[in-house]
Amino acid sequence: MTDYYDILGVARDADAREIKKAYRRLAMEHHPDRNQGSPDAEARFKELSEAYEVLKDPDRRAAYDRFGRDGLRRAGAGDPFAGGFDLRDAINIFMRDFGGSGGFEDLFGRRRGGARRGPGTGETLRVRLPLTLKDVVAGAKKRIRIAVLEPCGDCAGSGSSDGRGPGNCPACQGRGEERVVQRSVLGQFVSVVTCRTCGGEGSVISTPCRACHGEGRVRRQRDLEVDVPAGVTSENYITLRGRGNIGPRGGERGDVMVLLEPEEDGRFRREGRHLVSEAAVTFSQAALGAEIEVPTVSGSVVITLPPGVQSGQAVRVKGQGVPDLNGGRRGDLIVRIRVWTPTRLSNRQRMLLGELAGVEDPAPARLEAPEGEEGGFWSRVKEAFTSA
Repeated sequence: MTDYYDILGVARDADAREIKKAYRRLAMEHHPDRNQGSPDAEARFKELSEAYEVLKDPDRRAAYDRFGRDGLRRAGAGDPFAGGFDLRDAINIFMRDFGGSGGFEDLFGRRRGGARRGPGTGETLRVRLPLTLKDVVAGAKKRIRIAVLEPCGDCAGSGSSDGRGPGNCPACQGRGEERVVQRSVLGQFVSVVTCRTCGGEGSVISTPCRACHGEGRVRRQRDLEVDVPAGVTSENYITLRGRGNIGPRGGERGDVMVLLEPEEDGRFRREGRHLVSEAAVTFSQAALGAEIEVPTVSGSVVITLPPGVQSGQAVRVKGQGVPDLNGGRRGDLIVRIRVWTPTRLSNRQRMLLGELAGVEDPAPARLEAPEGEEGGFWSRVKEAFTSA
């Protein structure tokens, strides 16, 4: 098996913050919901979650460092995957630590091989929500339509056609689990597994409702409102608690996880809280200085170019970027100036430029940064970002 540290791409002495950061970045990249259900992405996502679940816990990590995977059992640290590890486990781990639902006990209480008595909770629904850059900057209220499982009207959600509801499972006597005896050359082993008759619920329906086939729920369309805060990125998602599928036969509702997908805006490139754009100016505007109008997310603004502005120089417009998601100040708009050279000239333009050529100074051997600035354009943009 591949080393857990190699899976997350961290050093063996990485601290908890580095491990969590590496897992979050890689898990977002390989999350099944962002890879159209790719089997390769699912396998990688599970692998990442397993490695993270071990290395984030100091006791498990110490045991793993000494003895490897076997050390999780040997050192008494507890093997979190002894009952198996599937995609649902991996998603629950991710949701638990990065905004999802479910605590540690809830996560491992539903692992394969353990009992799950009573009606289960409805599964979490995942929906995608496209956003414009204007939505990201200002925040937005969005309405989405989803197909959700609701209580069956014919049986009032009981799943039973006679209204009696479920009765005790005859196979497990309501315990939700059964004992399985296995024989091998080493002797007889007894293990406790989820009841195969009732699926761990401890009850069965003797006369299933024809409308819902004993599930106690049917699919219907529902509209939901989503409040999108300003400053979100594609790494954020919103969990609507208790708004998803109803559980079978009266079980609790699951959640709705809204995956946010900000769309690209061809006018800007986002760099954290800041937006970067380009503005083309003529040679005379660059040489003499000028006032030009540049677009913003919500409209436009006039900026002043100083005489002698160089191609590639950046002009910063404060407060026209993206708000901080945590309520901080709004970023800036960084406008990169590009001096446009015409490719077609009229006779008069050619004559005037010829006159200019006779009196203008020769170009320097090396272009220096404007006074008070150092480095090229990207250095200045980087400086603007770090100083904001």
